[in-house]
Amino acid sequence: MINKRLLTLMLLLGVFIFVQSSFAPCTCGEDEWGFFGHRRINRMAVFTLPPQMIKFYKKNIEYITDHAVDPDKRRYATKHEAVRHYVDIDHWDSFPFNEVPRKFTDALVKYSDLFVITEAKDTLHLFGKDVAKVHPGFIRMKGEDVKTAFGKDSLDFPYEDYHDFFRKYCESQYYEDDWIVKPALVDDLFKKFQPKFKTKKAYAVDEFSGYGILPYHLPKVQRQLTEAFATKNTSRILRISAEIGHYIGDAHVPLHTTENYNGQLTNQNGIHGFWESRIPELFADKTFDYFVGKAEYWDDPSKTYWDVVLKSHSHVDSVLLIEKDLSKIFPQDKQYCYEKRLESTVLVPCTAYADAFNKRMNGMVEERMRASIRAIGSAWFTAWVDAGQPDLNDFDDPQTTREEKKRMREEEKLFKQGKSKGRQHGS
Repeated sequence: MINKRLLTLMLLLGVFIFVQSSFAPCTCGEDEWGFFGHRRINRMAVFTLPPQMIKFYKKNIEYITDHAVDPDKRRYATKHEAVRHYVDIDHWDSFPFNEVPRKFTDALVKYSDLFVITEAKDTLHLFGKDVAKVHPGFIRMKGEDVKTAFGKDSLDFPYEDYHDFFRKYCESQYYEDDWIVKPALVDDLFKKFQPKFKTKKAYAVDEFSGYGILPYHLPKVQRQLTEAFATKNTSRILRISAEIGHYIGDAHVPLHTTENYNGQLTNQNGIHGFWESRIPELFADKTFDYFVGKAEYWDDPSKTYWDVVLKSHSHVDSVLLIEKDLSKIFPQDKQYCYEKRLESTVLVPCTAYADAFNKRMNGMVEERMRASIRAIGSAWFTAWVDAGQPDLNDFDDPQTTREEKKRMREEEKLFKQGKSKGRQHGS
């Protein structure tokens, strides 16, 4: 019979081998800030608002809090949701990412591909990152396909002409599975360059969105909130307020701005949940300070959102390097502990290890959480001001439509089934 001491040593060895092979999976809440974090951030943002707004938001604070996690649940209903929560901006360029266009259509134009299948059955790759380069005022097309198409080694095509074409006929199909372009439209686009082909079929491929569209999606939601205030649509104001809070919270997370989003490229799998779920779960109520000051008006919300993403990304190296260094000096058998969660026993970063990580980062998680709170309040305030500062005391009570109730029930059902679509940060 194996004695108790030997059994204990065997169990410890098993844990040691597991954590040496990969970063232990942290099942400490849901993805991103965790349901706890997103709800807390939205709730505290209410208290940054001016007197003209705070009564309305406090009256509806439970809705703002509870529905902070709706975008996470929607990832289980549509494949188009996940990309709104992150941007792997370092896939495209190096900090400060000047090569990455700040406007969505410009980014799609630069990184999406346009293919033409000719009546001669040639497939020509005419636009896209690998075959064309954007210059001021034009796009320089190059390569064998361009020579086949126009009899030239390269061709300078007017940027605005292609931009307008792409926006009308490709981007307009953004949520379709295939971006099909009518042959006559392609022939008309190129006719002044006397092409040597006749188009039989044409299609575009989005190579950009899979790496995340968060800073492009946020200005769109900001405009939607402004419109909701302007039309005094109470239900829509509350829904968009809750959801933009979620996306703003995500933009403040360093690991939402990098291709190494879960440490998978540096053998630190699970660091995503460690940073943004485990640490807030353990310390947010005990030590974090939520007095962040008053909401401020943003002259240029789009620029502000990009500034948030750049600030978050500036912390990425620190997050990864600090944890990597700490894992080498912290006792291995003290890094991960088993905890009871509902009916399961899970392996999570131990409290002492999480505390050491938090302190080594010098309060970074708290700082990003505080910045999220103030930014959300500022987004709400800016939308209200841009809508003409309507008197919120005159607004009707929110009314949820039958269609909205149906949508929410379906999203909740799919969420409980647990089959998320799109990339998972914790995987």
